[in-house]
Amino acid sequence: MNIRFVPAGLKLLGVASLALAGAASAQTAGDPLKGKAVYNRCVACHDMKPGVNKIGPSLNGIVGRKSATVPGFNYSPAMKKAGLTWDPATLDAFLEKPMKQIPGNRMAFVGVPKPEDRANLIAYMKAPTK
Repeated sequence: MNIRFVPAGLKLLGVASLALAGAASAQTAGDPLKGKAVYNRCVACHDMKPGVNKIGPSLNGIVGRKSATVPGFNYSPAMKKAGLTWDPATLDAFLEKPMKQIPGNRMAFVGVPKPEDRANLIAYMKAPTK
């Protein structure tokens, strides 16, 4: 039998690492089919078709895109100044509380409070447009 001594500090570090890894995967994992249902909250202002801007810009290809770069959409000064790249982590934070993440943006939406709804919505937005 091979028994090793692991200092308590390293054990805690390992547990913390596992917890963070789990949180990161939960943040990026999601079901696009469930996300389509969550997207119904967005459809009044946004379209998933390329080049179709409504009150808000088209969300087609948003994952990986720089903020405030959809041609033909008039962004708020706050969004123009944000300089973000819409990766899953940035989208997650913004979708939770848009006004907190980018104060002064024009998106009149309180946010998506449930982490699983945000993960599903992001998965839907990452999926190819049909």
